[in-house]
Amino acid sequence: MTKMIIGGAQIGGIQKAETREEVVARMMALMDQAHEKGVEFLTYPEMTLTTFFPRFYVEDRAEFDHWFETEMPNHATAPLFAKAKGYGMGFSFGYCELTPEGEHFNTSIIVSPEGEIVLKYRKTHLPGHAEYEPERSHQHLEKRYFLAGDTGFNVVRNQGVIMGLAICNDRRWPESWRVMGLQGVQLVTIGYNTPSQNNLSKDEGIERRVYHHELSVCAGAYQNSTYAVAVAKCGMEDGNHMFAGSIIVDPDGFVIARATGEGDELIVAEADFDKCAFGKSTVFNFEAHRRTEHYGLIVSQTGVKEPAQ
Repeated sequence: MTKMIIGGAQIGGIQKAETREEVVARMMALMDQAHEKGVEFLTYPEMTLTTFFPRFYVEDRAEFDHWFETEMPNHATAPLFAKAKGYGMGFSFGYCELTPEGEHFNTSIIVSPEGEIVLKYRKTHLPGHAEYEPERSHQHLEKRYFLAGDTGFNVVRNQGVIMGLAICNDRRWPESWRVMGLQGVQLVTIGYNTPSQNNLSKDEGIERRVYHHELSVCAGAYQNSTYAVAVAKCGMEDGNHMFAGSIIVDPDGFVIARATGEGDELIVAEADFDKCAFGKSTVFNFEAHRRTEHYGLIVSQTGVKEPAQ
């Protein structure tokens, strides 16, 4: 029987003027709280170290290279890795990665209690657009500043649990969950930075967007019989608002912990990973029930093709 105390470290808005060191100090304060509550694995948000700069447009993309990390851990994040190792705590967090080849990715990692990076994931489903679009209420330029991820949805056995990673928009795509589910995933960690207003629809505000967020995470967890921790960077950030809504979800799709505010906040729950086995052996017993001969369109076709008549 594998039980673990898991946590989500929600982070309030990070302003452009904040340094990496200041942000890491906030992360470490939440890790201290997590340790006091017995947390064994802690999840931080997407792009934890910086403001969500894709809301800003620059003609020369290289002007934003200073938001990216060229190594991990680095000088700023080494204290976080050291503290986690001292606590014997595993964790995951997202950051912007600049590779030696000059490629830019929206990245997340899982770190073992020994302080080793055991899994790296690069965001697959980039939302938004690549060029400035004046008709939008705000810009969302992830396609300008990042490449689509090249890692795929892999998993790793860490602390006796099969863990996988997704980032923000990935949570809305059932393919993300299913690929990890087919590897027996028991814990999916998701960080996100999600604007509270759809930039092309005044009708889609915070209430509807939080509903869609929870719907996606709860459905993904239920349909793959896995725990999920979805953690926000949220609140006001450089004059823009992102919703909070950090949650921990069980393998039946129920929310078992929820953030109450929009600032730095820890959420905690006990995960009994034996509960994953029931769904994986009954309703979602893939070996018994999946019919892959009928799923060809999922991998052979990208966009919609309507019938001729």
